[in-house]
Amino acid sequence: MSSTLPRTWTPLGNDLNAARRTWAELEGDPVASDDKTFSVIGRRYMRDVLPTLGLHTQRDYAQYFELLNKVFGEMPIDVIRPFDIAEYLRVRGAASKVRANREKALFSTIFNHARSWGYTDVTNPCIGIKGHKEKSRDRYVSDDEYAAVWACAHPTVQDAMDLALCTGQRPADVLKFNVNDIFDGSLNLTQNKTGKKLRIAIEGELAQVITRIMAKPRDKVNKALLQDPDGRRLNYFALRSRFDKARDLAGINFQFRDLRAKAATDTGDLAHAQKLLGHKNRTTTEIYTRDRLGDLVSPLRRVKKVAQ
Repeated sequence: MSSTLPRTWTPLGNDLNAARRTWAELEGDPVASDDKTFSVIGRRYMRDVLPTLGLHTQRDYAQYFELLNKVFGEMPIDVIRPFDIAEYLRVRGAASKVRANREKALFSTIFNHARSWGYTDVTNPCIGIKGHKEKSRDRYVSDDEYAAVWACAHPTVQDAMDLALCTGQRPADVLKFNVNDIFDGSLNLTQNKTGKKLRIAIEGELAQVITRIMAKPRDKVNKALLQDPDGRRLNYFALRSRFDKARDLAGINFQFRDLRAKAATDTGDLAHAQKLLGHKNRTTTEIYTRDRLGDLVSPLRRVKKVAQ
């Protein structure tokens, strides 16, 4: 008989990024307690901090860290200089300025955690290093474009689009709406990004949309407002995939997040738009809406009629 011991199975979970990190820890060599390389500290951040963030953020940060680790992985955290960060921005920015900025931001976050964990007490090398200038997004979705994509979309995407347009909320906040968020005649939420609490009156088109959603077959145990046909909560990846497919079929290119700006712009009322979006400053709302559609201005003067 074989003397091989029975295998021990370690569950890796349902999240792919978390599973990869767990697998790496199981297969990797023990880490020396005095190892202060960016790779070691970054892996600790990915293990301890990343799971507390939103799924979308987890996915993006995992990609950013992979690229940062290829460059800084073997370097002790306290020998990385501002010049190194500037050079990373320059080289990486040749391919994608926006991604370079995001990766720099993650490096800065990891470095700050390294300071709080006692790995170093040197100044964050990202301080004083300016990222690439980014152009603010100014895409406005017309009613006809919205209708064209909506007509090609999966019913779950149609519901999500209508909720986003009626409420003006970010995709993550739209997806997290629960049935029990509906009370006292309003749809209640706390925004993921800002922590801002909002109560949106259920009236007009929003009332019609919610009535339509609630009339569909649904899992009564699952409290998610937006559900897949199998009764599970509609997730970001399913929404993104189905929305992209609808865009391709319609031959129209805009992003789901552009519906938030459309909602604000279509109100025609900055005070209303500011409250709906949860902006602290009116100036933010002014820029957000004006850049999408442009200022409405009167002509300089009337054209004089030529005498007959």
